[in-house]
This record gives sequence, C-alpha cells and structure tokens, in this order.
Amino acid sequence: MLNRIDLRGGSPDPRGLLPRAQLDVSVAVERIRPLVEAVRDHGYPAIREAAERFDEVSPHRLRVPTEALAAAERDLDPGVRAALLECIDRARRVHADQRRTDVTTQVVPGGTVTERWVPVGRVGLYVPGGLAVYPSTVVMNVVPAQVAGVASLVVTSPPQRDNDGLPDSRVLAACALLGVDEVYAVGGAQAVAMLGYGAAVDPDGTDRCAPVDVITGPGNIWVTAAKRLLRGVVGIDAEAGPTEIAILADDTADPVHVAADLISQAEHDPLAASVLVTPSTGLADAVDRELARQVPATRHADRIATALGGEQSGTVLVDDLDAGLAVVDAYAAEHLEIQTRDARQWALRVRNAGAVFVGAYAPVSLGDYCAGSNHVLPTGGCARHSSGLSVQSFLRGIHLVEYDADALRDVADHVVTLAEAEDLPAHGQAVRARFADPAGIAAPATNSPAVSPTAGGPAVTR
Repeated sequence: MLNRIDLRGGSPDPRGLLPRAQLDVSVAVERIRPLVEAVRDHGYPAIREAAERFDEVSPHRLRVPTEALAAAERDLDPGVRAALLECIDRARRVHADQRRTDVTTQVVPGGTVTERWVPVGRVGLYVPGGLAVYPSTVVMNVVPAQVAGVASLVVTSPPQRDNDGLPDSRVLAACALLGVDEVYAVGGAQAVAMLGYGAAVDPDGTDRCAPVDVITGPGNIWVTAAKRLLRGVVGIDAEAGPTEIAILADDTADPVHVAADLISQAEHDPLAASVLVTPSTGLADAVDRELARQVPATRHADRIATALGGEQSGTVLVDDLDAGLAVVDAYAAEHLEIQTRDARQWALRVRNAGAVFVGAYAPVSLGDYCAGSNHVLPTGGCARHSSGLSVQSFLRGIHLVEYDADALRDVADHVVTLAEAEDLPAHGQAVRARFADPAGIAAPATNSPAVSPTAGGPAVTR
C-alpha cells in the first residue's frame, strides 16, 4: 500500500528524495488576500458573506452566547468530560514546568541586566472544524497561554450547520471547562483576519472582537495562508500544514502497532503524511500486509487509503539505524516514533522533530490527547528550526538594563570607541553628556577634522 523509496547505499542529502506533500502557500495567499482585506475594511458583513459561502451558514451574531457555552458543558457526555478533564490536568502539569523566571545578571558592580518574561496581552486561538472537530486542540492552545499569564484569550472555530451555526458543541464545552468565555463562530482565513485586525461581529457594530497580539493553532491551507499574510501585523506560532508521522523502526517493532500508528495520522486528512523508515524489508512487508488488513476496517477508510497512497507517504528503506536516524532528521517530522531496540538511546540522538514518541507504548495518539505534551507542532520540515506550542510561545523576553554612574563611567570609553568605529558619534555623545567633565571620557583619535566651535559645540579632536 505504501510507496517505497530505497535509500540503501547512502545518499549525501536525502531531503529531496523523501515523500512530502506539495503545497504552494504563496498561491493560496493571493487567493485569500481579497477576503482578508474585506474583513479588515468591512468587518461583520465580509465575515458573514464568507460564512455563507464556505460554511453554508448565515450567522446573525458571531460571538457565541455565554448560555450556549454553559449548555454545551452541561450536556457534555460524561465520558468525554472525564477525558477532557484528564487531558487538561496532564497538560497543566507539563506546561507549568515551562514557565520562565526572571534572571538578573550582575555584569559589573553597579551594572545589571535582568531578563524579564512578560506574557503578551491578548491571544487568538484557532481551533479547526473541518473533516474532524478538535476539543483537544482547545486544551493545547488555552493551557499554555493561561500558564504564561495571558490576560485575554479568545477562541475561534468554524460554525457547524448541524449546531445552529455555532462551533461544535464539544469545542464549546472544552472552552467552558477552561473558563474561556470569548468564543466566535468564525473559521478559515476570515477568522485569522478578524483576530489580526479586529472587527465588528454583529450587524449594528455594537459588539467587536478586539485585535490580538498573537494567533496560534493549526488549520487548513487557507488558515495557513492568512497567517502568512498577517505575519508582522500579529505574531503567529507557525504555518501549519497537513499532519505527518514518521516511524523509525527495526525488526523488533510489531507491524500491527506500526500500521495502526501510520493509519492514525492518515485519518486526519487525505493530504496527511505517514512515513516508515526502516532497515528491515521484513518489517516493511509485514506492515504493508497489516495496512491491507486494517485500513478497510476503519471508519474513514477512503480518506486513509488516499493519504497512505499519496506522494506524501511511503516506506523508506535504509542500510541501518544510523542511516535511518539521518533520514528522520532530514525529514524533521511533526511526530516521530522510535520503535527499535534501545529506543530511548536512539531518541536522544534525534535533532529534528516536533515531538518524539519513544518505544512501543508511546503512540502519537497518546500525545494527541493525554500525554501532557502539546500536540500543536511544526510540520513540513519546520521542526528543523521551530518548536511546538508551549508557554514560551506566549512570553516575550525583555531586558531591563540598570547601571549607576560609576558603572557607566567605567565602560564609557569603550562605548565611545565603538560608536566612532561605526560612524555614529551621537551615540558616544549620549554617554559623555552624562558627566560633568565630558572631556574626561576618552575619545579615540582619528583622521577626522576637529569640530568647529561654531558647529554647535566645543571643539573635540576625533
């Protein structure tokens, strides 16, 4: 079922040979630019038109009433409630340990630099609602923002025709369980534009969604394109693409487990990527047999088969696990499973992955819901340079510089020297001006002519 790529014999750079979905976000940016600009300029009417066009609903108000949030929580299935509460509790425990503390460094006596960690003021959290609905993504977005100390949180999720134009009731219930009461029934690029620019959210313009500082959360290519378009207007977490799993496995791996895990991510989307990397042709053959057995029995068999058979999925054969490690590092998967002998030792050598799942009993599904880790992770190879969502995503480091007169005087000549070296003499003068005897601060001799007294200040030879 999976395409095969044979990299045995070595490859100097396997990146161009690995399976990957082909998505041109730049084309999508131009497609959604008029919609984003319409939301910026007109607010509610443009958002409502987009909802009618893309979601087939015609909302009168975009903000979800508080009574609808309360009703969703009250009517939530007890089993789903218990699972969500467990998800929230484990996520809080992990993310609480990510909170940064302020650090003060004494550079010299009388001179310190403090790095303060300050939460952003307001964040917009996007929760998808297309082929599937994701109350767990509410948890993964909200918990780190709350732990970071963000004062104002807003959640937006697409309206659902079968829920009277509101987001899915389980998404609303998750918001209620987390204490989030500002929720909008808006999806797609229009949601990103509303969050980034702010907009009226009812016909008479009396209710508005205030603009946010940061937008986080996964979405489809149109959401990704809108994020790219608004980058700089607001901060964004990442340009998320279709989900992906890579599994590095040897002949000790159970093909039933491997096949089930590849299927689990293929279930998300026909463009989802499922990649097996192994030196064992026996395992590769056994996994293919298991896929042929398991896929037809799944609820979303057609979607899964399309994803597994696509160019973005496949089995990569390698000479040994060292070569396999090089391949998965080059691939930089959103989710990477290690199912090998001494799995933890191989996992500790991984450099590029959104999250690494170690051994036979840590499937990606655990991380999606109840491991305590975050499931909003970099895709499309971005794990080479980006991290998953965390408390740090909602914090800014600000340096607090405190020097007294003696500490500044002690380093003043170096400041003046560097200012002159960069031909920025006013920088040096800003230091000299603080002392009663400006001439007492050394100024380097240069070939520059003396400054004339008539030029606005005392003559100083440079």
